[in-house]
Amino acid sequence: MQYLPQLAFIVLFIIAIYLFSKKAGEIKRNILLGRDENLSDEKKQRLKNVLLLAFGQKKMFKNPLVAVMHFVVYAGFIIINIEVLEIVLDGILGTHRLFAKPLGNAYILLINAFEILATLVIIVCIAFLVRRNIIKLKRFISKDLNGWPRSDANYILFTEIVLMLLFLKMNACDTMLQSRAYGHYGETLTGNFFVSSNFHFILQHFSNETLVWFERICWWLHIAGILAFLNYLPYSKHLHIILAFPNAYYARLQPQGKMTNMPDIQKEVLYAMQPELAPSVTEESPHKKFGAKDVFDLSWKNLLDSYSCTECGRCTAACPANSTGKLLSPRAIMMKTRDRLEEVGRNINCNKTFSEDNKSLLHNYISVEELRACTTCNACVEECPVSISPLDIILQMRRYLIMEESNAPQEWNSTFSNIENNFAPWKFSPDERDQWSAE
Repeated sequence: MQYLPQLAFIVLFIIAIYLFSKKAGEIKRNILLGRDENLSDEKKQRLKNVLLLAFGQKKMFKNPLVAVMHFVVYAGFIIINIEVLEIVLDGILGTHRLFAKPLGNAYILLINAFEILATLVIIVCIAFLVRRNIIKLKRFISKDLNGWPRSDANYILFTEIVLMLLFLKMNACDTMLQSRAYGHYGETLTGNFFVSSNFHFILQHFSNETLVWFERICWWLHIAGILAFLNYLPYSKHLHIILAFPNAYYARLQPQGKMTNMPDIQKEVLYAMQPELAPSVTEESPHKKFGAKDVFDLSWKNLLDSYSCTECGRCTAACPANSTGKLLSPRAIMMKTRDRLEEVGRNINCNKTFSEDNKSLLHNYISVEELRACTTCNACVEECPVSISPLDIILQMRRYLIMEESNAPQEWNSTFSNIENNFAPWKFSPDERDQWSAE
């Protein structure tokens, strides 16, 4: 019977890791459904982006107070989970505070630091709940977040508060039992911790047996909650906690205002201007699709962007089209891309390969009206804290509309016709333009 808790923990841990690995594998497969894009140059600059944008959250510091609050939660997630390593090893080996004796005073300093950080995480999470649900900042009450996305954010904040409280209560019960030299708790003496010791006055009236139950329940709920949180991440916007790092590394390094031209179209323009350069046509070349209609036509980086989106809404708040009441929301563009990609993933799970479902990202998820509202100002790209580019997806779908569906506003069509026939946006032939300039 003494090994039953260890066995139960090992089974729970293996199941949690298996489920997470399975879902992570599906997400990787979904991202790689996109077309290839080479983003492996300038490795030093890319590593710098990871340090500044992902670890340092550089873009968040445009608003210092909010940046510090986010950093506290982020640091809490990274640093406090170092403590999870001890819990996992204790659960597997059947030990108690495995690192306490080897680390000595350093262990006490670490746990005290973890407790202070846990307290700050609780305070910040409460502040974030107030911002979302009481103050109701505009970007948090947008219709983009109706339904699950709004609930998702609240669930995560509540979960983080509960996990931190369990950690503090677990330590309070442990140190109380140490002071009473009860059982194996008296064999590993750490002394009181800075924050959790303040709960002793509430616990001092409980018996040793009750305190052991409290400590063990908090221990199990804490680690089970973390393993559950791990498996919740892939279904949540908080997946950016993990994907922010590769997304920052593979961010495009060219100036934000630079658009990627299509070589095939550039050649066509060149051949129209200088026909003698056009290659001789020996056989009809297969039609090449221009732009993007569905997630398969986007690059893997676009799809990684969709999974990395934090749904913070800073892009939409900065969008001039959205500010003037247009339908466009860059945040919604990313969320809809991820929703379509997840639907495609479920299709593949059911059918082994993708089975045509007569749906596409364009039209079924993102409308023409949304795409045409974009001014290509790059405000959304500039604002994104994790280097996402909604604009790139918008441009690719607009190219598909124009070049594959011939779907353009009427005023654009006359311009296109003039460029094709006269090599300029105006209704003057080249000879007439020469005459006009001479006169």
